[in-house]
Amino acid sequence: MKTMKIAVLCSALAAASVQAADSVTLKVAHFLPSTSNAQLNIIEPWCKQLGEESQGRIKCQLYPSMQLGGTPAKLADMARNGVADIVWTAPAYSAGKFPRVEALELPFVLPYGGKAGNQIIWNFYEQYAKDDFKGYKVLVVHGDGGMNLHTRGKAVKTLDDLKGLKLRASSRTAAKTIESLGATPVSMPPAQMTEAISKGVVDGALAAWEVVPSTKLDEVTQYHSVTPEAQPAFGYTVLTLLMNQRKFDSLSPDLQAIIERNSGQALVERFATAWDKATDAAIAATPEAGRIAIEPAAYAQMQKASAAAVEQWIKEADDKGLDGKALVEGVKKLAGSAQ
Repeated sequence: MKTMKIAVLCSALAAASVQAADSVTLKVAHFLPSTSNAQLNIIEPWCKQLGEESQGRIKCQLYPSMQLGGTPAKLADMARNGVADIVWTAPAYSAGKFPRVEALELPFVLPYGGKAGNQIIWNFYEQYAKDDFKGYKVLVVHGDGGMNLHTRGKAVKTLDDLKGLKLRASSRTAAKTIESLGATPVSMPPAQMTEAISKGVVDGALAAWEVVPSTKLDEVTQYHSVTPEAQPAFGYTVLTLLMNQRKFDSLSPDLQAIIERNSGQALVERFATAWDKATDAAIAATPEAGRIAIEPAAYAQMQKASAAAVEQWIKEADDKGLDGKALVEGVKKLAGSAQ
């Protein structure tokens, strides 16, 4: 009897030892505050689900607001080099490293909304842009729901209203869009945007509604230009959750399977649902008097003016050995089929 108890105890200790050895704590880094929609409503619940399905063998240690050091531009490298195991970032912050997905950020191509835009973005990644992400375990590629113009002292209703304005741009592609519309782009990360507007360094920003509350953009801008219903967005910021490939490969097959089934399409939908809810809340919290409707004729003029940015991007893509026209047509085809 005593021998049996000892055997059972040894077996339990061995099982516990194996489970401990097979447990992992993933370092997850991103550029927004811990109060952001991305952390509270997507990353934290996602980590919780990984923990529950793995019976506590997968844990996450979150590092918001660049707490692991560096700048947002370095996040992708931090994942590749193992400084972080997982990062949530915008590929455009690492200028030139993810050229194909830039096609998704061109003006007046993708529809507004997480559910509307994310599926197109994910399908584009799978069909056209996987080569951008060689060396990473891609957990999801999604969008910011589409950007609008948010300005401090001048309402933007027409193309002429943009002349002379300095606007924050989130990426090189956004900067080209702003330039094609007659304004001056000023590139900066979200963390600097609100202060720059409050100090008059810039007059406003091209940004998604979803980011307005977390960056307090609504406290420094008075006007928010709204495009005609069911029309494409001014532009997009593509976002992605990237994992260090070696870290993923080091996990046991069952832990890999848990991450796999909670990523990809599952994360596309998780981000879309949370994004649309946050967008609706941000719009509802903004005084109606500050929402400036852009009339269809003025919107069409902006679309026409932005064509120069698209042509410039195609030429630059061709110079890099990519088929820029095919990538743009690929986005448009996917966007058209989604309507």
